[in-house]
Amino acid sequence: MLTWTSSRAGSLSLRNGLPPWKPGPQDPEARAVTERFRADLSAYLQDAGQNDPDGGTGEVGWASFLGALDSEINRRLSGFIEGIAAYRRHPFRRVDSEPNAVWSDGSTRLLLHGDGGGRPLLIVPSLVNRYHVLDIAPGRSLLNHLDQAGFAPYVVDWDRPGEIERNFTLTDYIAGRLERVLDVVHDHAGERPILMGYCMGGLLALALAQRRQRDLRGLVLLATPWDFTAGAGPSTFRPDLLKPFLSGVLDALGELPTDIIQAMFHTLDPMLVPRKFLRFAKMDMKSPEAEAFVALEDWINDGVPLAAPVAREALFGWYGENTTARGQWRVAGRVVAPEEVSLPTLALIPGRDRIVPPESASALAAALPEVRELGIALGHIGMVVSEKARDRAWTTIVDWLESR
Repeated sequence: MLTWTSSRAGSLSLRNGLPPWKPGPQDPEARAVTERFRADLSAYLQDAGQNDPDGGTGEVGWASFLGALDSEINRRLSGFIEGIAAYRRHPFRRVDSEPNAVWSDGSTRLLLHGDGGGRPLLIVPSLVNRYHVLDIAPGRSLLNHLDQAGFAPYVVDWDRPGEIERNFTLTDYIAGRLERVLDVVHDHAGERPILMGYCMGGLLALALAQRRQRDLRGLVLLATPWDFTAGAGPSTFRPDLLKPFLSGVLDALGELPTDIIQAMFHTLDPMLVPRKFLRFAKMDMKSPEAEAFVALEDWINDGVPLAAPVAREALFGWYGENTTARGQWRVAGRVVAPEEVSLPTLALIPGRDRIVPPESASALAAALPEVRELGIALGHIGMVVSEKARDRAWTTIVDWLESR
């Protein structure tokens, strides 16, 4: 919204042409942009000010330009607000078809999706989002798909940190909680499971796999980052730049709140939120498309905070110092080294991922000894919830699982 409204304020200085911006007026690309803008603005003013004695550059043409700009800003703001209001009014509510809990410790639970009659899979989601992105709605549930394909999906529900978990490090989650979860799955299913991790959960799964290879049959990594400098662009997620602010928040609250996590992720594409609500405002509110939008948006806005020690490791270690790719990330004192994980592994890498650039995930695949790396033309979340996910991602996962 600030982008749009500041356009109006900035437009008052445009009569003298576009002011230069970094990297400077001597840069050929910057000069070209400036000249194109001046030409377009001049052409518009001349067309809009046909009766303007100054050929469109006087008050008549300029007033027309500002009026058109105001009209467009108002149109976008109205559409954006209309989209948010429509989302809030929408009657869809996710039916909670929560699987059976077979184990719990503190705020962590292990849920079994289905009757448990198939080959066991242990699925590890991210610590910052609810697990049910994997079971978002009927027809868009990866867990259902795996269950119907003859597998028994055991999924970890981290929930928000409780009093115990507020002091947890990644070692506590991996060498503590996840190792006990693996023991429970082995005892409950009566055989070794295949381990699957999604996003941040993939890093947790990798570390667990290194520690417990003999108790696993394989490893699946979905959009899992490794080299946090690979594929870096102008909008790369850089929480290390906010370290003084974030450190103060963590010291004061003992956790990193969901709203701050969301705000940082939005920096990857600042106009994503306006675009998606403008699009939603034009949908048929009774359509499956609108319902899918609301289901996903509800999940996005129902995240969980990170315990302060975990936030420091992830934000300042992974993102800030690239401790993973540099061989400096340790769990229980041991360096997490993918080259030591000899399990058969599937690395599924979304080619349109903005959260985990494909280059970052490919760096992990390149370090694994026995891996099948597959790229798919989907985004980070789209690989598990979109209409195309079944054909492009889920089927690939099931085919590989069956081959194990």
